[in-house]
This record gives sequence, structure tokens and C-alpha cells, in this order.
Amino acid sequence: MNYLKKEMEGRNEELKENSYIAAGRGCCKVRDASASPAAISQVKCCKLKTHNWMSDMPEMASGNGLKVTEVRFKNGRKEFFQYPAEMNLADGEIVAVEAAPGHDIGIVSLTGELVRIQMRRKKVDTKASELKRVFRHARPSDVEKWFEALELEDTTMYRTRVIAMNLGLDMKINDVEYQGDKTKAIFYYTANERVDFRELIKKLAEAFRIRIEMKQIGVRQEAAKLGGIGSCGRELCCSSWMSSFHSVSTNSARVQQLSLNPQKLAGQCGKLKCCLNYEVDDYIDTLKQFPPTNTRLKTKKGEAFHQKNEVFKKVMWYAYANDSSNMMAIPIGKVKEIVRMNRKGKFPVDLESFALQSEQSGNVEHHDESELLNFI
Repeated sequence: MNYLKKEMEGRNEELKENSYIAAGRGCCKVRDASASPAAISQVKCCKLKTHNWMSDMPEMASGNGLKVTEVRFKNGRKEFFQYPAEMNLADGEIVAVEAAPGHDIGIVSLTGELVRIQMRRKKVDTKASELKRVFRHARPSDVEKWFEALELEDTTMYRTRVIAMNLGLDMKINDVEYQGDKTKAIFYYTANERVDFRELIKKLAEAFRIRIEMKQIGVRQEAAKLGGIGSCGRELCCSSWMSSFHSVSTNSARVQQLSLNPQKLAGQCGKLKCCLNYEVDDYIDTLKQFPPTNTRLKTKKGEAFHQKNEVFKKVMWYAYANDSSNMMAIPIGKVKEIVRMNRKGKFPVDLESFALQSEQSGNVEHHDESELLNFI
């Protein structure tokens, strides 16, 4: 009895350790095979974890007595599965789930009532009867087979690239994801044009003796898999925390008054940087307080034309028509005051008395801000 007890405790500790190590299955892997039973992902690399802010709320089973959980796999892939109410699941547990065909191994990423909110957000049918099932908690044999499948992913990807090159296919194999039971693999690829990979599937099936699924991804998803350091000096957002991508247009750069230089605005993926959308809403809201940029300011010294804005300082720069090198920073409150004076037929002597700052021939001159700040 003591022998069996020690053996069970050892298996539980092994599963606990494997659950912790594999819980980070995300973008990068441990290259040292001696560090773990297989090349498995690091916890620190995983961007797929979700904070369950409704964890203290009891989960309600559906009418057929089934609950729903969210399970994550490799490369940002998440799916929803149903499981019996008597089964207890916790975040980070490794489970065996239904696949087509066979079974797959995944990690529970979310449980409780927040799962149904996620399903509504992702527009997934909330009828649990139509979802795939969670078979069981992963057994030691399941985890061991799963690790064996993980070891095959890199070598399979390299061999696939050689096969595709020999067939003359204009495509790039980015990653390979094996199913937990080693009977199927998903091949992620990018291509500029439509690719006829029927012959490639035949070659891959002969070489690896598994079922093949080809899945095309975009260049943004490819950059997320490769990772890297952005021009800001930090890790790419797409490879560190972003799980969904939104379209980015040049209008976001125009609103923020950025130079439309493709080399500076493009990210590692070759598309416009995702961070161009981060502050654009604040710019749009602040710019609503600004007068139109085509507004001319008339003074006795001459007309002044708009040159540029400093959005968050709420300052507009103007220069005289006959002296464009002399630019003056005027608070938007003062600009509106001058516009009201012009509408009444009144013209101030000059703009210098309203300016917070002026620039002329490379020299910068600051003015007293104590009174002018009241107009911002």
C-alpha cells in the first residue's frame, strides 16, 4: 500500500510540474531538452492567459446539465468546450478534448460565467449541446505523448519548407502544430497569391503519416509568431500581448500629424504599426476643441496663416504671410478670441502679444505664460 501511495504521489507531482511548465504554451520554446521531457513552451512567453475577474461568481450549468470552458492551444488558438457539471476544472489544467478525429491536448484558460461573456463577444453559439466535449483530465500517458508531439514540430516545419521549395510553391511555412494524439498537424503558411498545395499535402502525408490541415495566416500573424523588437525598443505588441488585430489606416497618422513616411510607419510585418491606433481617439477628441486650420488671423501687422498644431498642449502655430519664418505659438483660447474680434471688424496690433512662444531663424523666444495660460 505504501508503495502504491508513493507511486501515485510521484505521478501527481509529475503532472503538477508538467502542468506548470506546459501552461505557458505560447510563442517560444525551451531549447534545452534536458530541462524538461520535451521542448515545451515557457510560462513567461505566454500571452494567452486571461484574468478571470468573475472567478468568485458561481457558474450556472445549462439546461442539459453541461458547463462550458475555454481551452487554449498553440499560436493563439482558443476554442470552447462543454463538460459535465460534476467535473471540476481550474485554470491552467491540462485536459484531453474532442478533436476531429481523435483527441487533442489543451490547457484550460478560462472557467466560470466569464466564458459565456467571451462567447457572446466572439459571436459563438452559446448552445452547449453543439460544442465539442472535454473528455477528461490529461493522464500521464496523454501528457507524455503530447510532449513527443511537441518535439516533432520544429523538424516537421523544416522538412516541409524543403518539400515546398522542391515543388516550386510560392509560400512560406511559418509554423506547425501537432494534435495531442500525434494523428494530425496544422501547417500555418503565408502566401502572396493563391497556392495549389494538393501535391504538397500528398507529399506531407507520405512523409509524416498523419492527417494534414493547411491554414493560411496574414503577415501580422506571422510577425506575432516570429517576434522581435520594435522601433520603440520594446518587444512587439503582437508577440507579447495582442490577441486580435484591427485595421490601421493612414488617417490615424494624419490625425496625429505624423509624417507619412512608409519606412517609419511600417512595422516588422510591413504593414502600418498597430500602435498608430492607440492614441488616435484622444487626438480626435482633443482636436474637436481646435478652430479650423484654414482660419486666418487678421491683425494690423498683416494676415497670419496656420502652420502646425501641438495637440495636447492645445497650441496652434501661426506665421505672417510676408514672414513665414517667424512662427508663433498661440493658445487655442486666444485664437478663438482673435477670430471673434475679426468677425466684429476689430484687428489686434500684432500676434506677438498673444504668443506663448515664437521661432525665427532657428532661435526660440519664450514669452510670459502666467496670463496666457488662462485661455487654454
